[in-house]
Amino acid sequence: MLVEDQNIITIAYDLREGHAKGPLLERMDPNWPFKFYFGSGKLLPAFEEQLRGLEEGESFEFTLTPEEAYGPVEEGNIIEVPRSAFQGLGDNVLIAGNYVTLTDDLGDAHNGKILSWTAEKVRVDFNHEMAGRTLHFSGVVLHVREATLDEHIRKNYIEEDGVRN
Repeated sequence: MLVEDQNIITIAYDLREGHAKGPLLERMDPNWPFKFYFGSGKLLPAFEEQLRGLEEGESFEFTLTPEEAYGPVEEGNIIEVPRSAFQGLGDNVLIAGNYVTLTDDLGDAHNGKILSWTAEKVRVDFNHEMAGRTLHFSGVVLHVREATLDEHIRKNYIEEDGVRN
């Protein structure tokens, strides 16, 4: 079978920053592969397009620019939040590099990384962790199968034990 819309795809890959020899960011090996419903709209479109048409057992290697991946770092997504927003979260939260989830006035949750703080404000980067990075993927298509009816309905891969991913 081919990697195409509405199939369940299982891949192993290394994700490196910048190029094939760049720092390793993520590894999904054959013992812990990445399984997903192809064409769900939940993955990076450029990532899926690089895999489209490959066959089971076929290797792949490609690079996505920041614009094809998570976009450039947007300075507007780095904001100062009143320190009072962190009250009750404990003393160990305000550490540079910590990730936090904050809720805005509309009730939407946003993930951000703490950059710095003062007595009044906390500077938080709400850009995606991979924003501004060139991403290099290399791996292999381990398995391709048709999605089940339940997977089609949910547009998600479902483990054999029924756990939805």
